[in-house]
Amino acid sequence: MYINSPGTASRDGMSGFETDAFAIADTMRYIKPAAHTICLGMAYGTAAMLLATGAKGKRACLPNASIMLHQPRSRTQGQAADIELRAREVLFNRRVLAQMLSDRTGQPVETILRDMSRTKYLDANQCVSYGIVDNVLNTAADLPSVPTFLDKL
Repeated sequence: MYINSPGTASRDGMSGFETDAFAIADTMRYIKPAAHTICLGMAYGTAAMLLATGAKGKRACLPNASIMLHQPRSRTQGQAADIELRAREVLFNRRVLAQMLSDRTGQPVETILRDMSRTKYLDANQCVSYGIVDNVLNTAADLPSVPTFLDKL
């Protein structure tokens, strides 16, 4: 899966629903073939989590990729009760996102929550150190091999 995404963030910096990305991550873990992930460009917010959800050893990024961790955001209006419900959902999604990143990177949940509390940018090498990806694709030789079943098509 090639990832070049702002995650659930919209152009105005606000967000959509993290559950969309959670559904993709659940599917990636459910399918039998190992999910390869490669970041080209950017993987921000939930897209960084999807990048990390690839199979261990099969997660990579290009040298100039930009990865950003941030907590879920919301712009809600309406009655106070509705605002309170959305706030609880955002806080719940923050915890789920942090747990998913922790499971995939090996970082403690507390570290993830601290790093997400403010926007945290990572370059490709920092992304490897953090555990989001396994390697940086610096040359064509670093590219993953083409699955052998494609030769038979």
